[in-house]
Amino acid sequence: MPDMHKKYNEEIVPALMKSQGYKNVMQVPKLQKIVISTGIGYGRERDAFTEAKQHLAMITGQQPVITKAKKNVANFKLRIGMPSGVMVTLRGKRMYEFLDRYIHNALPRVRDFRGISKTGFDHAGNYNVGCDDISVFTEVDPDKMKYPLGINIAFVTTAATCAEAKDLLKEFEMPFAE
Repeated sequence: MPDMHKKYNEEIVPALMKSQGYKNVMQVPKLQKIVISTGIGYGRERDAFTEAKQHLAMITGQQPVITKAKKNVANFKLRIGMPSGVMVTLRGKRMYEFLDRYIHNALPRVRDFRGISKTGFDHAGNYNVGCDDISVFTEVDPDKMKYPLGINIAFVTTAATCAEAKDLLKEFEMPFAE
């Protein structure tokens, strides 16, 4: 069992039950999945998709999929069905391992880091954060990167409100900006 999963079961659930006044363990919000995605665009060479897939696979330990455009966008010269990005969805053990590496290894390596934004919450209790450069992950060698790559990380929770999701992520030691 990953450390973050153990921490959730042994520390976070009792803390949230006490602070929020939940009467049942099933009322406590939990992390459902983490979706890591990047948009590459069709104008790039085929190598950009291959490199993005390799980097995301190294970071997550899971094979990513190429996403295709769902709409025509004339400004981007994009048509329906053209490859436009790469994404991977993490659940279970890999999700908690990625969360641990993201919070304790990657975020401290960000230059001039003062915490992540509090405004990334949607009204469904999910949180989105962007990472401008994937070289903050120790698995990626910056010398071997041909194309700069930024990623979006979506933390999908079972929380009903933004406040519940924020409390859950704070308990996971997510460093929000003051």
